[in-house]
Amino acid sequence: MTSIETLLKNPEIRAALRLAWRESEPGPSGGHEEGGFIVQDSVGALRVIPWPRGASNTIDVPFHPDGYVDGLQIIASFHTHPNTSPVYLQEPSETDKRAVRDDPDLKAPHYVGELVISAALLYGVTPSGGVVELGETEKTLAQA
Repeated sequence: MTSIETLLKNPEIRAALRLAWRESEPGPSGGHEEGGFIVQDSVGALRVIPWPRGASNTIDVPFHPDGYVDGLQIIASFHTHPNTSPVYLQEPSETDKRAVRDDPDLKAPHYVGELVISAALLYGVTPSGGVVELGETEKTLAQA
């Protein structure tokens, strides 16, 4: 079974996460959340399906019945926290944790959790709503 840590070893996934971070226009203000699903096809290949652009501190998750989108298994999800001023949370919010924990369509055994990308740290939200620090964002998402 795949884990969040295993996903982060994949150079294409790291590249997609770096791109989402850049496209979210990080800084003290003016940024917007970007996100997506990390999916796996029937032969095991991974790819990212981006979500529509979010607002400064919210993003809408597209329809994903039974843990699938476009017929592909959702392995993980992610979104950015690009606004770095003190009025914005960098770590996953209670809403972020509840959204993962309480989403009946993210209860498939192949779903490993959600990544939250902030300026300093990369976080993981487990399917049960717990939070783990995965490391420094820049270092963790660096090109190999």
